[in-house]
Amino acid sequence: MSGNGISSTLVELTDENFESEVVSSDIPVLVDFWAPWCGPCRTVGPTIEELAEDYDGRVKVAKMNVDDNQAVAGALHIMSIPTVALFHDKKVVDYKVGAFGKSEYSAMLDKVLQGS
Repeated sequence: MSGNGISSTLVELTDENFESEVVSSDIPVLVDFWAPWCGPCRTVGPTIEELAEDYDGRVKVAKMNVDDNQAVAGALHIMSIPTVALFHDKKVVDYKVGAFGKSEYSAMLDKVLQGS
């Protein structure tokens, strides 16, 4: 892990880099919308890090702190966290609101990877 608490395979998103890291990505991007005060978000965090390792090179995995980056979260109508959204071909193709297990997120990823 780097000093900011995010592993080297995870991308830390901001309002400023969202377009280049997510919308313009050539591969699917799984984004964890979270906040430090959110208990369920802290539960999902380690699972998201595992997915980043498991899908390294095939899917970009990223986290966005919605408290620090409200423009993108607002534009995407993120109303509850954690929200984990899967972007592919410049749009959201799947998402889950709430804390889920690794198998549910893996199923989202596998579905889009099999179709691409």
